[in-house]
Amino acid sequence: QVQLVESGGGLVEPGGSLRLSCHVSASLDTFDPVAWYRQAPGKQREELANIRRNFMPYYGASVQGRFIISKDNSKNMVYLQMNGLKPEDTAVYYCKLQNGLTNYWGQGIQVTVSS
Repeated sequence: QVQLVESGGGLVEPGGSLRLSCHVSASLDTFDPVAWYRQAPGKQREELANIRRNFMPYYGASVQGRFIISKDNSKNMVYLQMNGLKPEDTAVYYCKLQNGLTNYWGQGIQVTVSS
């Protein structure tokens, strides 16, 4: 069973930055794409960004220009650099991997943007 463990969340002031990390227990080459999602209270889970096996990224409109997704295949790590954070970015953030029709999710990590 593939395991994903997110880290790096917490409380940050508006305008600040955080870097989320997702450690995967299997080779990232197995998955295409790898992605970050978030879910705020009372809202649907939202895809923020994904990165393909060929390292081509995609960004959702809400984070375009502020967040950067990256991965390190040698470490089985996926990252989400979050800059210019806003209170509306407050949510639980999830790492997701896709292998064909099968999706694997992390347990989620809280990010709170507040002064």
